[in-house]
Amino acid sequence: MEKEIQSKIHKQYPFDEIEPKWRRYWAENDIYKTNLSRDDDKLYCLTMFIYPSGDKMHIGHWYNYGVTDSWARFKKLKGYNVFEPMGYDAFGLPAENFALKTGVHPAVSTKQNIDYIRQQLSTIGAMFDWSKELSTTDPEYYRWTQWIFIKLFEKGLAYRKTAPVNWCESCKTVLANEQVIDGHCERCDNEIIHRDLTQWFFKITDYADRLLAGHEKLDWPAKTIAMQQNWIGRSEGCEIIFREISTNTDIPVFTTRADTVFGVTYMVLAPEHPLVREITTPERKKDVDEYITFARKQSEIERTSTVKEKTGEFTGAYAENPLNGEKIPIWIADYVLLGYGTGAVMAVPGHDQRDFEFARKFDLPVREVIKPKNGEPAGDLSEAFTEYGEMINSGDYNGLTSEEGQKGIARYLESINRGEAKVNYRLRDWLISRQRYWGVPIPIVHCLNCGEVPVNEGNLPVLLPETDDFRPAGDGSSPLAKISDFVNTSCPKCGGDAKRETDTMDTFVDSTWYHLRYLDPKYDSGPFNPDLVDRWMPVDRYVGGSEHAVTHLMFARFINMFFYDIGMVKFEEPYPSLRHQGIITHQGAKMSKSRGNVVIPDDYIKIYGSDTFRMYMMFMGDYSEGGDWDDSGINGIHRFLGRVWRILEPHVNTLSHKEFPDFNKETLEGLDKDLYIQLNKTVKKFEEDFEAQKYNTAISAVMELVNSMYKSYEAGTATDVFYFAVKKLIWLLAPIAPHFAEELYHLAGFTGSIFETRFPDYDKDATIGDVITMVVQVNGKLRASLDVEIDIDQQAFEVLAMDNPSVQRHLEGKSIIKKIFISNKLLNIVVK
Repeated sequence: MEKEIQSKIHKQYPFDEIEPKWRRYWAENDIYKTNLSRDDDKLYCLTMFIYPSGDKMHIGHWYNYGVTDSWARFKKLKGYNVFEPMGYDAFGLPAENFALKTGVHPAVSTKQNIDYIRQQLSTIGAMFDWSKELSTTDPEYYRWTQWIFIKLFEKGLAYRKTAPVNWCESCKTVLANEQVIDGHCERCDNEIIHRDLTQWFFKITDYADRLLAGHEKLDWPAKTIAMQQNWIGRSEGCEIIFREISTNTDIPVFTTRADTVFGVTYMVLAPEHPLVREITTPERKKDVDEYITFARKQSEIERTSTVKEKTGEFTGAYAENPLNGEKIPIWIADYVLLGYGTGAVMAVPGHDQRDFEFARKFDLPVREVIKPKNGEPAGDLSEAFTEYGEMINSGDYNGLTSEEGQKGIARYLESINRGEAKVNYRLRDWLISRQRYWGVPIPIVHCLNCGEVPVNEGNLPVLLPETDDFRPAGDGSSPLAKISDFVNTSCPKCGGDAKRETDTMDTFVDSTWYHLRYLDPKYDSGPFNPDLVDRWMPVDRYVGGSEHAVTHLMFARFINMFFYDIGMVKFEEPYPSLRHQGIITHQGAKMSKSRGNVVIPDDYIKIYGSDTFRMYMMFMGDYSEGGDWDDSGINGIHRFLGRVWRILEPHVNTLSHKEFPDFNKETLEGLDKDLYIQLNKTVKKFEEDFEAQKYNTAISAVMELVNSMYKSYEAGTATDVFYFAVKKLIWLLAPIAPHFAEELYHLAGFTGSIFETRFPDYDKDATIGDVITMVVQVNGKLRASLDVEIDIDQQAFEVLAMDNPSVQRHLEGKSIIKKIFISNKLLNIVVK
């Protein structure tokens, strides 16, 4: 690949000498070591840290780290005290799967990968404060991850239960709901099956309303907030308690349509519901058992599909409707999930399409109890009527609107202790158990006498034991269960024989709090330094992929709210300002080793230099959208930097003896005046576009400025305005080509680092220029916008306005009453 690229290009400037030189200078002079004791104008800029699995850093990582670093550099030049750390999210399936594939222990391969990625990251030339580097695999880090688990356990927010879970047969582990994409493992794309396992959960559902309310405080992309809102899935409705007749057992259901309860003609339980085996009659047992086996082999996506054929079995049991005392049959069907709601639904086929199709297939009654407002009942329904309307066939509630009926029914059910108004959530508790080796051990001991006992804080961390046999067991147990020296221990409470928990934690737990640790990764008296956290948190700008919307981003918010509740932090939201980079695809698909379309930046950097590569990534298009990788334009960026080099290099001696030239801008004319105006307009646009992450248009403006500088220079000898523009240009290049700009800065006679200086201000008067836009109104409504010379007089502007076709059309057949002229702004023509 390197030879192929090399044949296409000609080196435009000595980047291979410049870039290493300035990286050494920045490191040796601690240019990017942030003074955290100074929190005035602080700016904590953070990118989601990298997974150091078997893959090298590809261009998608560069798109995040390199481009965000340019934004951080710009803010530093604007006077902010910028903190930009870097670390490694190093536990988890990617690293372990790579180790299994290569036969290299994950501790060894992870360290090797971190070393290589650190070298790759250094070539970016980013402002990372390497003194704050951290890795989640460091025992001094995961000691505090375990401490957080214990604090959650003490507050009742970490608990263990047996539940149906998502099982990946390929990865040999449980996955949280958030890690299942369309019924497949997000890591290996293997189809998920369901198994009953005893697992650890974090009670994130206790924070559902606060997670929703907190969105009002966030400067986040609207799509990301919507994804979290949909995932939490808050629904207001009513819990109605039916009674199973043979066992007299209560069966609660949640519904958002209590107004349809008189239309219930059957009930459906999830096949896994614990009541099913108890209530199924002997003659129905064989069919019900076979159906349960069938349902458990299907993915959740398959079970809830609205287009699949409806299946189910009658249990032989009946329930009583608390509103009318009607006896209704109880079925099981795969479209009801035990993990959602109560695992039971009241079926109203007249007013729910899924229930309608089920009823038609199994010849169950369909009853109409809602008719359109101001309309007539349908009589024989051909499909479910799902809109709100007027209640019919509903006893005392006939004639009420759906909204009125819902409130009245909820009040009545509460009065007879058979239900109440209730809020339900789609969000499930966070399943954090993993049956894999490469993760943080859960700090719990199981004692026959004392039950589940947390490890004493003084004995943390519970170290991950060293072993060569870290292959998944495949039977639902962890590889740690095979290590007797690790498993067998004594109870921290009674001292008796006990066994350690052998599951490890979901790696998303590790990343819920890393932003706090960065400020002082060696702090030994707690998970983070409270003084620095008080002064530097929350994060001022967070950048990462939108794919983490309902995983990392929500889990980190939950843990931070927990810290707030126990008085550890003074803020609820860790990331008030979030931006997403777009996804860089290749050959039309997301990059992955299995597709063979991963693009590694190393060869491009070797041939073109880091600054060229950085600028090309920024110039590709809209940063939030990304795009498909195409290297056909990278040589154009390289040539552009070469043009800058060539326009500056001949003037090194002159520049090094000239401070910013002093000239009278009022007397400028011709090309000098044009260049001065364009320079200031460029600085203004660059600032505005950088703030808005419109990096491609910011770079485009700089290119146009350089074109004008060439025209100015080629027209004659270099003037003071030209030299003024050249020096200002260096600051425009600093965020987008940092090594290159640092070299130019020194060639221009400056000392120190350009990144210890301030970005130039622009002359606001010059950005106005000689041409402005004025508007023409007719009776106060905009009819035309005209570009005219500044300070044009009324008579001249009226001539232009009256000649405009749009204005002529709106004046036709009307009499002009008066004209209102405001200089440099508008002309309003009043007519009747």
